Amino acid sequence: MAPGDRLVVTAEHGGCRVPARLVGRFRGRRAWLESHRGHDPGSLVLARALARAFGATLVATTVSRLVVETNRSPGHPALFSAATRGLPHAEKEWLLARYYRPHRQRAEQAIRRALETGARVVHLAVHTFTPVLDGAVRRADVGLLYDPKRAGERRLSIAWQRALGHSAPELRARRNYPYRGTADGLTTFFRRRFSTPRYLGIELEVNQRFPAGPGAPWRALRAVLIDSLAAALGETARRAPHSRRRRRGNSIQPLLRNISSSTTATTSMSTRKNG
Repeated sequence: MAPGDRLVVTAEHGGCRVPARLVGRFRGRRAWLESHRGHDPGSLVLARALARAFGATLVATTVSRLVVETNRSPGHPALFSAATRGLPHAEKEWLLARYYRPHRQRAEQAIRRALETGARVVHLAVHTFTPVLDGAVRRADVGLLYDPKRAGERRLSIAWQRALGHSAPELRARRNYPYRGTADGLTTFFRRRFSTPRYLGIELEVNQRFPAGPGAPWRALRAVLIDSLAAALGETARRAPHSRRRRRGNSIQPLLRNISSSTTATTSMSTRKNG
């Protein structure tokens, strides 16, 4: 990472924990909680690896998105799930005060402190997506979500996709897929909070077939993501010439072949980022 850069890593769907006072509402719904509807499997492991590699601040929550959705703006229809939407107003306020606001406030404070140094601040919101949503197979291994109108985000995402192509040609990396980078989410919310072009909000999406599969490909993917991000940060800061970019060559290619591309269709809610 270039000396003038600061990285803040967040994980909005890091776990499927339910507060003790709400256990009754989720009785008999364990499979729902443990599915992609309840959390993003592997996202916390990946977020921790990225934060550790770059010495970045990590802000994560392990409370299920079915309790309260920290990746939705206040007032969004999906802020509460079918299990919590019918709670009394006081209970909803307790959830917002206990889990929702603290996560978003910690992330905002970390970004604000980093911006105060005068650095370019890359906010990396780490997520994973289900391989199949509503019967449709997602045709990507990695997604980089950003606002195309923001030049810094666009350049970094293009550079990261290019670096991934050099490091692991068999890896399917796509931009603004499987979701639009401008749809409602924490990075979109912070773009309004921090209008400066020094704030770059990138949402990293990884196919859940990796954390669900053998350990070696999943470890290799984490290493490639770290290596390629370092190259992209250097390139876009104009401090790392192409000739010095580290390349892992084919290290992940044989591992990718070990993961079956066939997945079982999973029914899910159709709203954006419910997978």
